[in-house]
Amino acid sequence: MEIGSLKINGHVSLAPMAGVADRAFRELCVGYGASYVVSEMISSKGVSLGDRKSKQLMQLSETERPAGVQIFGNDPEIMAESVKTVLGVHPQFVDINMGCPAPKIAGNGGGASLMRNPELAEQIVAAVKKACGEIPVTVKIRAGWDFDTINAVEMAKRAENAGAAAVTVHGRTRQQMYAPPVNHEIIAEVKKAVSIPVVGNGDITDGISAAKMLEDTNCDFLMVGRGALGRPWVFQQINAYLNEGRILPEPPVSERMRVMLNHIQMLCTYKGERVGIREARKHAAWYTKGIRGAAQYRRELGMLESIAQLEEIAYKICAENCK
Repeated sequence: MEIGSLKINGHVSLAPMAGVADRAFRELCVGYGASYVVSEMISSKGVSLGDRKSKQLMQLSETERPAGVQIFGNDPEIMAESVKTVLGVHPQFVDINMGCPAPKIAGNGGGASLMRNPELAEQIVAAVKKACGEIPVTVKIRAGWDFDTINAVEMAKRAENAGAAAVTVHGRTRQQMYAPPVNHEIIAEVKKAVSIPVVGNGDITDGISAAKMLEDTNCDFLMVGRGALGRPWVFQQINAYLNEGRILPEPPVSERMRVMLNHIQMLCTYKGERVGIREARKHAAWYTKGIRGAAQYRRELGMLESIAQLEEIAYKICAENCK
């Protein structure tokens, strides 16, 4: 796939999940075969006001490239202004969030609420593209606001007309949040309607579901979000299936615990143990999904206070599940 002048190899990328897709997780997923990654969504207003946290969120390491920075907002001028700061971290592309369903984002005119205002959405893309110059601009949208307003095709056409180099379509409405089903048909319709690359997103959890998305939609690329939670190896599984038709099994518990510890150690290295361990609790819980006794482990992980404590729990999990 080519996003403007940027050539992307492979099949599948990591979605820009807020509170999840930080540097540690992005680097881990790239190591397992994610073709590109996108930062957690960043407030254009926060960037423009010099907010320290916003600047931290947009930092990209060389290990995770190619990588983009995702911004959100509902004011074309502020969105364009924020780009000046964003370009300082040298992203390969800038992504605009028009799909986040969270009330605090959509309820304030950003994210998925832009699905209800295609004209403003187009103005935002045009403003951001002008500010980006030669750096490609991509847009992430949903199927629509609700089942009565499925307008992803119009949104994608407007994005293309305003200069977007690619569009990612999450096949759910904002009303659905993350509830089934995922609408493959609307992604296929978007693909037919535009000439820029279309990335399919929604309930891709393994090689078979990835192949199904490609077959049903004819999309150019894939994006995995929640399917990677506690499972960064999902990119390896998808690549093996699409490239060779091989179904890779889930790693044994011992390997899952090794990856978990490596992930959390990276997290603590980048953010400090006090902050990192607090954020690690949800990641650690995801790594235990499906393991015998997971409910009890999750209760313990919910009170995690140190790397040493995490190592003790991981050892116990292995001792009780690796016999």
